[in-house]
Amino acid sequence: MATFISVPLKKSSEVDLVKPLSKFVTATYPAGEEQGEYVRAVEELNKLRKNALGRPLDKHESSLEILLRYYDQLCAVEPKFPFSENQLCLTFTWKDAFDKGSLFGGSVKLGSGAFGHIKDTVLSALNREPTMDISPETVGTLSLIMLAQAQEVFFLKATSDKMKDAVIAKLANQAADFYGDAFKQCQYKDNLPKEVLPVLAAKHCIMQANAELHQSVLAKQKKRFGEEIARLQHAAELVKTVASRYDEYVSVKDLSDKINRALTAAKKDNDFIYHDRVPEVKDLEHIGKAALVKATTITPPLSQKFTDLFEKMVPMAVQQSMSIYNQRKAETVNRLVGSMREATNLCNGVLASLNLPAALEDLSGDSIPQSIAEKARSIVQQGGLQSIEQLIKDLPELLTRNREILDESLKMLDDEETTDNELRTKFNQRWNRTPSGDLYKPLRAEGANFRNILDKAVQADQVVRDRYSAHCDMITLLCKPEDELNAAIPSANPTKTLQGSEVVNVLRSQLAQLDEMKKERETLEGEIKSVTFDMSTAFLTALAQDGAINEEQLSLSQLDQLYGSYNQRVQATLRTQEELLGQVQTSHQEFSSLKQSNTEANQREEVLKKLASAHDSYVEISSNLREGTKFYNDLTEILLKFQNKCSDIVFARKTERDELLKELQQSIAREPSAPSFNVPAYQSNPAAGPTPAPRTVFVTKPQPPARPPPPSFNPQAAATTPTNTPPTGPPANNPPPVVPPNQAQGPPYPTYQGYPGYFQMPMGYNPYAYGQYNMPNMPYMPYQATPGQGGYPGAPPAGQPYPGYPQQPPQQQPYYPQQ
Repeated sequence: MATFISVPLKKSSEVDLVKPLSKFVTATYPAGEEQGEYVRAVEELNKLRKNALGRPLDKHESSLEILLRYYDQLCAVEPKFPFSENQLCLTFTWKDAFDKGSLFGGSVKLGSGAFGHIKDTVLSALNREPTMDISPETVGTLSLIMLAQAQEVFFLKATSDKMKDAVIAKLANQAADFYGDAFKQCQYKDNLPKEVLPVLAAKHCIMQANAELHQSVLAKQKKRFGEEIARLQHAAELVKTVASRYDEYVSVKDLSDKINRALTAAKKDNDFIYHDRVPEVKDLEHIGKAALVKATTITPPLSQKFTDLFEKMVPMAVQQSMSIYNQRKAETVNRLVGSMREATNLCNGVLASLNLPAALEDLSGDSIPQSIAEKARSIVQQGGLQSIEQLIKDLPELLTRNREILDESLKMLDDEETTDNELRTKFNQRWNRTPSGDLYKPLRAEGANFRNILDKAVQADQVVRDRYSAHCDMITLLCKPEDELNAAIPSANPTKTLQGSEVVNVLRSQLAQLDEMKKERETLEGEIKSVTFDMSTAFLTALAQDGAINEEQLSLSQLDQLYGSYNQRVQATLRTQEELLGQVQTSHQEFSSLKQSNTEANQREEVLKKLASAHDSYVEISSNLREGTKFYNDLTEILLKFQNKCSDIVFARKTERDELLKELQQSIAREPSAPSFNVPAYQSNPAAGPTPAPRTVFVTKPQPPARPPPPSFNPQAAATTPTNTPPTGPPANNPPPVVPPNQAQGPPYPTYQGYPGYFQMPMGYNPYAYGQYNMPNMPYMPYQATPGQGGYPGAPPAGQPYPGYPQQPPQQQPYYPQQ
């Protein structure tokens, strides 16, 4: 069975998705069926995560389907919630996949593009240093490994289907290249388990040997028998390399037997029949390559059974665009309505200064003008002074509540930031998380904006109080019964001679036009406020087509279509008012010149003007106070959301802080408290007497040690006692045994002429295995100890050299021949 490298699943700790996501849903969407549907979807998402990560998964398609569905749902839900450190903060703890266990498992289901996706997309979203298993170097190497293994699968399939040898050779040669690239990627890095490197080296040689084997069949078919032998010899040398070095990882016995049988037969036929010259490897024609795999882009959904739990929820990009659009819409409505209200207040102020229409109704000079009587009744119906005083009394309480919420929110941030700074000072660089001061900048800016809004609201409240104080007496007079109001208004001589005059009739006609204009404005204001349009469809379409939303362009274009005609109508009313007020002022001058002017009449007219102005002020003050009350109540809800946001992020930061503290404590506990030191030999080996010299062992087969191979042995150097080394062990008259100077060395590792970078592989070295080579003239000479003299000293502790012997530096050998 072929050996494949697989990546173990990452382990994660339990995370509660229900509480923070449900909190966001209830805070963002109004109570109703839609909100309930999203809350149920959050609970289902939490179940998906538990199924995918909360229990061991079998190596089966059904387990893969669970993981793919969870991944698809994460991809679908990510753009619909504001996941970030300073908004909706969820802390996921993942352990290193390579921390325990082996890389070798069953069938591999990841394609190479998955690791490319992690490298290009996932790592950019991390706010901390990634674990070793998903570092850029690791995922880049894993991507190459998966690519090579996928190519090998096609080679195995082609071999199983007995396709043409030319095709199989090209597939194998391409796989060898892929494995070589993967090997070079991780050759000098230790970010993968130690068994990966030898497997890659072995696979490179195996695929290259397979390519040569199948290409030799083509050479035989073309009667190029020398080329056939050369390729088979090259293949035999490659599998010999694998068998001698990587046999514990990959078995090549079957392949080796197959190549050797073919080579023996080819040599026999060539020696007895064809006598074709065997070319050197460097002179052989290069084998072609056929890449049938490539790293594909990860495009969700990956599961065929995927259904988005939050299908009706629009992405955050659309939600943010909608929020800005609604703000632009509100500004447009307020501008149009505000301009009409301002014009109406100006009109009322001008008429009040002219004592109109009261001057036309007060021609008798001793009764309450009808307009004043109506204004008085209107104030009483709206609650009079009591209503305004209650609204003014409630404002400070609402203001105080909002200030307290804001102060508590910012205090939470201050306390957590103080703790974070203290721990950062204590642990220095070990405290490797985003500083709270940097993380809270957007929240603090938002808090400063709220505080600025409250300060402006306080100033506006004071303006309303000052205006109420200025008109309080006249408003009080309008709230009195009709007879008391009539008695408070000075009487004047009757001006009945003006009744029915032309100027009076003109003034009344002009005032009627102004009243009609005011009613039209009220209707127009209602129409402007009732305009609705669902911009989410336009934003979703733009997001799907362009991948981004140009909110400003789309919003301004749509608002111009919606409110362009209303803006024209508003401007028309403003021009009409300007013309009518000019006509009213001209007619009033003529009317005033005809009236009999005296002191009593002037006093009466002045009081009537103040009463009319007091009524208008009462209406405006009441409206301002109600708007202020609504403003504070709305701001309370916004500040509570801000407080929840601060609370959530502080809680998440505390959780992250506790986990990081735990990791640091464990790391500190594992650190050695003192530097390492070597224990003397007599303490580590407290034997009573001297240890006898090791016996010479005869073996029939050399056993090479683990990589790297030991240094080559020089008999002459070993036989020479160094002059600068103090004598240790037995006396000098009993020298240690030495290797005979004429000992034969093992056969050299085969070299490939013309292939630069191929190195010899020294045989395993065993100084006591005298019988493994042809040494008939070297009989075994047992050691004879001198009577009364101690034997050889005991073996030194592990990792220490034998005293008195020269040490040679280790030689690093490559894993496989380099091309």
